Amino acid sequence: MGCIASKPNQIHLQKRLVSPETYTKMELSLRLLASRAADLRRRHRRRASDSENLLSFVDKEFSPEEIVVGEVAPSTGNTPASAVVMLVFSEGEGEGDEGQVEMDTWQRRIARLERSILPVAGRLVRFSYAEICDATRNFHKGRELGRGALSRVYQGKIGTWRRSVAIKKVKARGQESLKAFCRELTIAGSLCNPNIVSLIGFCVDKEGLFIVYRFVSGGSLDRRLHHNHETKGRWKVMPWEERYKVAIGVARAIQYLHFGTDKCVIHRDIKPSNILLSSQKNPKLCDFGMATWTHGPSLPFLCKSVKGTFGYLAPEYFQHGKLSDKTDVYAFGVVLLELISGRKAIDRSRPPGEENLVLWAKPLLQQGEGGIDKLLDPHLNIDPTNHRTSHHRTELARVARAASACLSTDESNRPNIDHVISMLQDHDTLSRDWSILTNSGCLSGYGSHYPLEKCEMRSHLALAMLGVSDTEEDDMYGR
Repeated sequence: MGCIASKPNQIHLQKRLVSPETYTKMELSLRLLASRAADLRRRHRRRASDSENLLSFVDKEFSPEEIVVGEVAPSTGNTPASAVVMLVFSEGEGEGDEGQVEMDTWQRRIARLERSILPVAGRLVRFSYAEICDATRNFHKGRELGRGALSRVYQGKIGTWRRSVAIKKVKARGQESLKAFCRELTIAGSLCNPNIVSLIGFCVDKEGLFIVYRFVSGGSLDRRLHHNHETKGRWKVMPWEERYKVAIGVARAIQYLHFGTDKCVIHRDIKPSNILLSSQKNPKLCDFGMATWTHGPSLPFLCKSVKGTFGYLAPEYFQHGKLSDKTDVYAFGVVLLELISGRKAIDRSRPPGEENLVLWAKPLLQQGEGGIDKLLDPHLNIDPTNHRTSHHRTELARVARAASACLSTDESNRPNIDHVISMLQDHDTLSRDWSILTNSGCLSGYGSHYPLEKCEMRSHLALAMLGVSDTEEDDMYGR
């Protein structure tokens, strides 16, 4: 028994006595083992259990280049032939190979991405990574506007004219991030509407993926409506004129998505934080990372996974993955309730029974005109006897009726966005009658399968259930 003298970059196995048949089998087995181990490394150990079993025979810090088999000594008498088997490695090459494979994989994905975005790339400005870094001052924390699960948004100025822009940086390099980037770029790049944030350009680089939007200076509706700060003891209340203007503007943005493009676009994440306000208080819908195309309005299809924000998900989508333009209409109804009440869709700081906006508003909406005063934001002063604000009362009633219709639990009873706009502008005479809304089932069904007790309202998830039964809960989160 013994070992061959060591040479650089080589690891030697101890000399063993084997028969020629065993030697041949061992040679083939080791070659297969090395091949399989290298293949597993190239796949980034996607099958960890298999790789651990196979790589337990070799040092995991190395990657075998080849197998060298020594001479076989002839057998004499009862002494079997001996063989020396060596596995040849390059020092430290395992880590380098893994990094190189990762880079190769990323480059292949980028190549596929470039082909996917080709239809819209010609209409947009392609920025360099150096321009992105210069605009964001190397992604300085002071430039950060917000962040999401897969991205961060920075403010900056870019190009020769130093235009103010919002730069969205995709943080991860996974397949899901690439799909979200491609989806947002292709959808947002095909849109052109005054109530939708304009997409200027993009950057695809080995350092990351970036989407460049025109900067909207007024901030989000969420901040304007829910995060006002006290100044000299008084709240900066968002006046009703602005709220009604936002309702009309967002409705028109949704109308454009559903009916104004070649393909019907479902936004899937309509909420105040995705509604930006210009300096003139004009609303602009943004963030198309979850958006998708459908064959047409009112043509639902089933999704493998449910995406969106709790409190804004339509019941049929939340429970069964059924997606259509009515999904956006439901979310818009929740936004209308927020504009009326000044409350958040889900607010755990509220007293028991008031944490979920839709569940709290249901009995008040069922009261018709008589429940509007209880729904109204107490910071708003809308006096029906004052001729200066009397028309606000009329607009308020329109918005409340539109919200009640949008929030129907049965999507077949939910109006499309064209009908909602008619209700908001009082072009639909039938919608003036509250009894029609309540009798058609627009206000029925909330929580009917899952009556939430006070103790059950503690969980943020329970607040968002909106009628999901106990038996459906496990299945829903298994998607």
